[in-house]
Amino acid sequence: MKDPATTGMSHTSFPVSGSEAREPDAMILIDGTRTSLINVLDRGLQYGDGLFETIAVVDGRPLLWERHLERLLSGCARLGIPAVDTGLLTCEVMQMCREHTQRVLKIIITRGVGGRGYRPNQPVQENMPTRILSLHSWPEYPQENASQGIILGLCTTRLGVNPALAGIKHLNRLEQVLARSEWNDPDIAEGLMLDSEGHVIEGTLSNLFIVSGEQLLTPDLSGSGVDGVMRGLILDMAGALSIPVRVTYLDLDDIKNADEIFLCNTLIRIWPVRRFEGIDYDDFKVTHAIAAELEKYIHA
Repeated sequence: MKDPATTGMSHTSFPVSGSEAREPDAMILIDGTRTSLINVLDRGLQYGDGLFETIAVVDGRPLLWERHLERLLSGCARLGIPAVDTGLLTCEVMQMCREHTQRVLKIIITRGVGGRGYRPNQPVQENMPTRILSLHSWPEYPQENASQGIILGLCTTRLGVNPALAGIKHLNRLEQVLARSEWNDPDIAEGLMLDSEGHVIEGTLSNLFIVSGEQLLTPDLSGSGVDGVMRGLILDMAGALSIPVRVTYLDLDDIKNADEIFLCNTLIRIWPVRRFEGIDYDDFKVTHAIAAELEKYIHA
């Protein structure tokens, strides 16, 4: 069957408008219309006033969809963005995903079109949120990242501390952009980020866990960072494996002295860390046990 991204999605009722996306295989819907054009006055463009989700699409279904939708709605509530029509959004998501074996779905919700100035418009019918769905090719991560582990670098760019935005996957990602621009070494797969107070928070695209003694630890994200969907699932799953888990403040010494380190997100799932700051880690026992349990959950 032909890829609907190249056939105008003729099997669906989505209208087509505007120019195609620059990414050759990307398919984009903006408020239900296939287009890559957005109003220049949209507050997502003007102020980063919105949120996004990045979702793994496997065998025609968006993995962990209920968790992604829950986080999206929670983020909208925290930012005071009017709730999206979850029925309509879910219908669009399922239609976009159903023909694809392995893709990446990105959902962006902005506050919508508004005038100049920071103050949001009052939520009236003509100022509804903008919803953007885009479907992309799967990233070509080396398979050995999951089995043999990765080299983790240390970023100098720090994350600001702001409890009002902590945990939310909002559109303001310049800290991550700056951090990711710090290295070009292909042997370094990810960079670790600290906050302005020196606490270890997360990777540029991932959440962090360490195994210390008998405990599984992950950074407290009450001041900064993204509360990832995969992070939440792993926290829930730790109990099923009888692994004590704790959310706490961590510093660099905690990371360097850890028995195991691993990173996670919905696309990479779990990557063990085999080297950080000149220290080699070769015991992935707990990490691989959690990864195996995760695969069972996903394929159930």
